[in-house]
Amino acid sequence: MPAGGVYLAGMGLACALGNDLSSSVAALARGGVPPTMVAVSESVQWPVYTLPPQDGSWIERLQRIVRSVAAQADGGAGRSCPLFVASSSLDIGLMEHEVQDLRLGGDLQDFAGLVAGALDWQGPVFTVSTACTSAINAVLAGCDLIRSGEAEEALVIGAELGNRFTVAGFGAMQLLSPDSAQPFGAERNGLVLGEAVAALRLSSHPGRWRIAGGSNMVDGRNPSGTEASAVIAMCHEALAQSGLGVHDIDLVKVQAAGSPVNDAIEAEALKQVFDALPPLVSLKSQIGHTLGASGAAELALLVGCIEAGTWPSVGYAIDGELGIALSTQAPARLRSMLLNVVGFGGGHTSLVLQDCAA
Repeated sequence: MPAGGVYLAGMGLACALGNDLSSSVAALARGGVPPTMVAVSESVQWPVYTLPPQDGSWIERLQRIVRSVAAQADGGAGRSCPLFVASSSLDIGLMEHEVQDLRLGGDLQDFAGLVAGALDWQGPVFTVSTACTSAINAVLAGCDLIRSGEAEEALVIGAELGNRFTVAGFGAMQLLSPDSAQPFGAERNGLVLGEAVAALRLSSHPGRWRIAGGSNMVDGRNPSGTEASAVIAMCHEALAQSGLGVHDIDLVKVQAAGSPVNDAIEAEALKQVFDALPPLVSLKSQIGHTLGASGAAELALLVGCIEAGTWPSVGYAIDGELGIALSTQAPARLRSMLLNVVGFGGGHTSLVLQDCAA
């Protein structure tokens, strides 16, 4: 296990459930919110878990949300530590809504520059864009800097804002559900995308939530799918880096987004990792698949639920052939958790989070 501890010192979240973490957890406790139908052409529309409506231009909304989410995670910290901006779609929404740049391309650092500008950031700024694994990889990079002694703190911002290009692309690949996300569900028929901006402040100073380790495995044999061997490898590496065994894990936050094939591959792989599966939890039926922001958004929402004593409901039947179940209540023992995220391009990431108060 790497030397030095890294702790989660603050969290912020804006997602379909609410504009801040507390309101998001409260909305989840009430049963969640429905997705919104987003039109990508005159005759094609798909459900998306969109952020609550806000006035202003695309940039103005981005700046407002980023400032709010960062403030939730702030805790009085400064603006000189490393900033990691994690995103899959980056500034495509800006080009689509305002610039009208049909190339939908630009400098990779442009979006991070907008985020840093909104925060008047004085420290180094990094872009992490590894598809859906972006936010977890940003956390791992921040942890490396802190453990090496190069920084005492780091801020990770995971951001996915609305754009038709991403929705149309997933729809064209026939990956989207026309109605609802049902991770591991008996009637799952695709994923539902979501918008979110999340902030995680990492620190070397001890606190309740410790990031014990993690892993990033890339297996490109199936560029748009999950590889069982990579899932197995990422789990084992994350556990080894954390100094833990399979029997130490009390909960797994699964990737499961509602894909008929990928959900089944993940379920089978997890059964090979664990002699007896620990409780499993999924959050994508509540906020959708928030792509590059998902690692940060789902980590913040899960921790928010644990701290508030609430738990996501499962309002659909689980596929019995998978041989798994999703927890309907928080496990009685909840100290060590494994959070898994899988993305396009063969990225498979895993993070071990420990509750030092448990």
